[in-house]
Amino acid sequence: MDNSKILIIIPTYNELENITLIIPEIKKSLPGAHVLVVDDSSPDGTSAAVKNMAAGGIDGLFVLDRAAKQGLGRAYITGFKWALERGYEYVFEMDADFSHNPEYLPKFIEAAEKADLVIGSRYINGVNIVNWPMSRLLLSYFGNMFARLVTGLRIADSTGGFKCFRRAVLETLDLNAIASSGYSFQIEVNFFAWKSGFKIKEIPIIFTDRQRGVSKMSTKIIKEAALLVWKLRVMSLFRRKRKKKCLNCD
Repeated sequence: MDNSKILIIIPTYNELENITLIIPEIKKSLPGAHVLVVDDSSPDGTSAAVKNMAAGGIDGLFVLDRAAKQGLGRAYITGFKWALERGYEYVFEMDADFSHNPEYLPKFIEAAEKADLVIGSRYINGVNIVNWPMSRLLLSYFGNMFARLVTGLRIADSTGGFKCFRRAVLETLDLNAIASSGYSFQIEVNFFAWKSGFKIKEIPIIFTDRQRGVSKMSTKIIKEAALLVWKLRVMSLFRRKRKKKCLNCD
């Protein structure tokens, strides 16, 4: 496979401590793959550090600077559009803080040979999370269970953010209509990929909480995810009724 057709998108806000460490590890795991850092005007100099790395000789390393902090979802949408415009065939979502181990990247590509969307799952083989407080682990675990029950989405880890898309998935999704962020962004994208008939595969990963920097988790993100799940449920029921109506049309 031509690894130059692979793009790994990393959204950043104040990730200077991590970004200069993770990019070389990505390049080791997938030599030739390209990396796009989407930075929300980090005051700690994240963007400048990445540009210095690119100027220093790391090929296939790009930065998109956004004027302000607009959320994870919008960062990925910006990155997806950038990827589609430049002809990438495989597009990753990945965090900068090493919670997503770059060593798994080849396994995603291997799985993507038979799937349209590959998700690195923390829950497909038990619970594989290291260094999270119990309160956050339970919130995540039962939040995923809640999302499955309400939406019907058959994914063990629908809020996970370590993913690989085939180009066709991103071309089919209405990227401008996806407005959520955080956990809810991941659920929404998975839901619409599933409803569009794409094959989704989960592969097991071990998720290790960040050792450097500050988590962006907030109460607002949690509430947004809970509301989105019910919205998707209503949308799904409405579409089902409309489909039945059309089947009864003369």
